[in-house]
Amino acid sequence: MILKSLSLLNYKNFDSISFTFNEKINCIVGNNGIGKTNVLDAIYHLSFGKSYFNPVASQNIKHNEEFFVINGDYEKENNTEKIAISLKRGQKKVIKRNNKAYEKFSEHIGFLPLVIISPADRDLITEGSDTRRKFIDSVISQSNKTYLDDLIKYNKILAQRNSLLKYFALNNTFNKDTLEIYNNQLTEYGTRIFKSRDAFLQEFIPIFKSRYEAISNNNEAVNLVYKSDLFQADLNTLLMQAINKDKALQYTSTGIHKDDLIFNIEEHPIKKFGSQGQQKSFLIALKLAQFDFIKKQSGVNPILLLDDIFDKLDEQRVAQIIKLVDDENFGQLFISDTHAERTENAVKQVHQSFEIFKL
Repeated sequence: MILKSLSLLNYKNFDSISFTFNEKINCIVGNNGIGKTNVLDAIYHLSFGKSYFNPVASQNIKHNEEFFVINGDYEKENNTEKIAISLKRGQKKVIKRNNKAYEKFSEHIGFLPLVIISPADRDLITEGSDTRRKFIDSVISQSNKTYLDDLIKYNKILAQRNSLLKYFALNNTFNKDTLEIYNNQLTEYGTRIFKSRDAFLQEFIPIFKSRYEAISNNNEAVNLVYKSDLFQADLNTLLMQAINKDKALQYTSTGIHKDDLIFNIEEHPIKKFGSQGQQKSFLIALKLAQFDFIKKQSGVNPILLLDDIFDKLDEQRVAQIIKLVDDENFGQLFISDTHAERTENAVKQVHQSFEIFKL
């Protein structure tokens, strides 16, 4: 799968700009604040229907403009695929494939597999469990439509159950039968989501460990540990046991929306016990394992975006990553960097064609 061309109109800091890309390596270089990351984010947007860096859709429209448009032309399995995303202020975003709008954005997820490695990934270590759940969901959803549908339905029912708990508190009332309807629905979807996450991690963790070993060049032991209430009991039981707590809190305190993924190094949390270099290697291994998993599931080489990683890594780790991508197992690669010369020297080590775009 190859992104052949990209055009942006009123997207973030760009008035209008177009690119025709190399099928292997593309380097976007320029000073800080010039828009390098915005180009990569537009490519991410085409795959996921949203920005990686700013979830508020309207804030991706250029200041003092009323809309943005992103167009991408792809070659996939010998077919040309045209993807367009547009947004007008005050209206819903529109995603089109070959000029036909999707009815549901979820139908597009997984069609253009993509992995991004960015300094923003540090949130996976520093932020709360919600960030790590989104990572798991993002990887599974790219190859499993049923999982994504279950997740959307679970979250909708969860919001309804939470609204009901607030209603009970405000009106000093309680209806067990109505609550049980939501409990049963949450149990149905939540159980399937839990089983999918557990199965995914059993396959994913060995890939991750192998990638970490290759990047870090050392023997320290790393691990990912899946933490879920559903290892203790089935979800319906957990919901019934927590009812008094939920009534007091006015929200649902147990379920797969509380799952977490624990990042360990030498059996200790990497957030507290990992050096900066170890944390960076951990995150890159995580994303390269994501690449491997998605490729295996989809049979397609995902597009790989490397956002500003040369500034954040020492030369040895950069060399390791360049060595990894000097391989037919990787497809199209996009790199952003502030130093054109440094980027050019790095990609010349790779026996692949490349293009440098100076902004």
